[in-house]
This record gives sequence, C-alpha cells and structure tokens, in this order.
Amino acid sequence: MEKLAASTEPQGPRPVLGRESVQVPDDQDFRSFRSECEAEVGWNLTYSRAGVSVWVQAVEMDRTLHKIKCRMECCDVPAETLYDVLHDIEYRKKWDSNVIETFDIARLTVNADVGYYSWRCPKPLKNRDVITLRSWLPMGADYIIMNYSVKHPKYPPRKDLVRAVSIQTGYLIQSTGPKSCVITYLAQVDPKGSLPKWVVNKSSQFLAPKAMKKMYKACLKYPEWKQKHLPHFKPWLHPEQSPLPSLALSEL
Repeated sequence: MEKLAASTEPQGPRPVLGRESVQVPDDQDFRSFRSECEAEVGWNLTYSRAGVSVWVQAVEMDRTLHKIKCRMECCDVPAETLYDVLHDIEYRKKWDSNVIETFDIARLTVNADVGYYSWRCPKPLKNRDVITLRSWLPMGADYIIMNYSVKHPKYPPRKDLVRAVSIQTGYLIQSTGPKSCVITYLAQVDPKGSLPKWVVNKSSQFLAPKAMKKMYKACLKYPEWKQKHLPHFKPWLHPEQSPLPSLALSEL
C-alpha cells in the first residue's frame, strides 16, 4: 500500500490511511467512515443544485489532494437498488461510459474483495487504472461500500496506463423511505501522473455531480435490466454465490 506523509487533518477511518500492512476494515473503520460522511465541521460547500451538493475539505491548501464529499437525494430509488448497482460489475460496464475494463480479482472475506478498474481520461491525459481492496457492510436500512488502493503481484502498473491511488473512497447509502434514499460519496484519490494538484482538486468538484447523476439514471433502469441478467445472482448479498478464488492478505 502507498505510504503517506503524516498530516494534521481530521482522521477518517482509523486506518486504512496509516497502516503499514494491508487490513480488511473492521466495524470501527465503518463507523469512522460513516461519521466522516455525516460530518459538517471542516467542510466547505462548493456546489448545491437540483438535489446534489459537493463539499471540499481543504488540507494544506496547495500541496495536498482535497477530500471531496458529494451527496445526492434519490427519489424513486430504494437504498437496496443503489447498493446493488454499485456492486454489479456487469451492469457498470453498461452504464459507466468511462470504464475501459473492470473485474473482481479475488475474495478476502465474506464482505471484502480485491478488484481492478481502468477508466478513460480526457485527452491529452493518459488513461488511469487502480487496484483496490473493497469492503462493504449493510447497517439496517443503510449500506456502506468503501475501498483503498493495494498492490497485487499479478497486476503491476501497465505502461499504457497511469496507476492511480485511492487513498480512501466510498459510499454511504441511507434509506429515507421505501423508494427513496440519500447517497454520500466520499473520496480522496491521487490520479498520479503529471497533473498539478490544484487541477485535480478543481476538476473533481465538477466531475462528481455529473457522475452521481449518471449513476442515478442507471439505478432507475437497473430492476428491468437485472430481470434479464441473472436476476438471483448477487454475491454481495449471498457470499456463497461468489465464484472468486480466495486470497491471503499477506499477498497484497
């Protein structure tokens, strides 16, 4: 895992950020992530329109990649549908026009795996990819999915792509009714390469709302799509369905 310089920022998941070894997040990590998603102190509102809001937590203004938080109200989308859409890799290939390739690599526990994702960047930038340890947890009517970057010996950086680093990325989905929910996206990602940090910080504030709205539209179409594509196959809900090989944490 990438080693990070010490900072004085408020700590998120206990964590994942400062760990020397790779670990699967535990209950305390999930609670910390949820608290950060719901926190207001230390966040600056930079965008609010049509049910979508964006906040930025500026840390050491010039030198550090900001944490960004994007929240969207979802009418006509139950929390469990949004949770399924975020997990369903086959469906992502259909609605996410930025994706080049995405696949799950291996299973770590019943609620954690390792996966690969590569995406298109606007020219003249090189496309990016990332290897992440992802974990998830249903919490009553709410759900959390979160990830951070790891290194896998069989998937080293490629010459045609820039290997980005997810310092901490995740979603908190909160049910607000039988057919409505609120999703909060929290991210601190280093795209690496030669991009100045201020460009990354600025562009992420504009890109996040666009991505969220695209995801919302995908959710509306998911139930119909899923009925025709292995409707009962949901290994994120039923671990016994997972076809993935097991992987020891020590290999990461």
